[in-house]
Amino acid sequence: MEEGPCSLSSSKRSFLSGLNSISEGLYLASAKAARNRTLLATHCITCVINVSLEIDKNESPELEYVHIPVPDTPDTCLLQYFDDIADKIHNIKVSGGSTLLHCVAGISRSPTLCLAYLMKYHSLSLLAAHARVKMCRPIIRPNLGFWKQLMSYEMTLFGKNTITIIDSPVGPIPDIYEKETKNLVPF
Repeated sequence: MEEGPCSLSSSKRSFLSGLNSISEGLYLASAKAARNRTLLATHCITCVINVSLEIDKNESPELEYVHIPVPDTPDTCLLQYFDDIADKIHNIKVSGGSTLLHCVAGISRSPTLCLAYLMKYHSLSLLAAHARVKMCRPIIRPNLGFWKQLMSYEMTLFGKNTITIIDSPVGPIPDIYEKETKNLVPF
């Protein structure tokens, strides 16, 4: 079978370009990648969701554009957007399109919304959703406030949590980061 520009196997090229395929119809990237019209067209992106205060709207007639103007701070409430954005991503996919989620660097805000989508529409636990997104985009690291909101959402969806917040030498962290902090040498 011939590989088209929108095939899932194009994810190898995506990793190098800064645009990462998370699931069919969902990509995660930085603002720089989101501005690249050729890259968006190559991956058949039909909707761009910008989750940042810092990046201005980058609308174009061929794309649907959603802007969620929020800062990357632990007290920012992203939970209020989880269902609406997950539903939006799902509806775009069902209609045959693809969505690109981005913030400034694609590390905290946009991955948080991506994790919420995977929990809601792929029935993945937070732990499994994180493993999947981390495999596709290794640089993700939602802030502590976003982790707490994701844990609350997981509890709402599934009635249990697969990640907990623990104390560490660097302060409270999700338990999945515990191994990383054990390698830190105090100064």
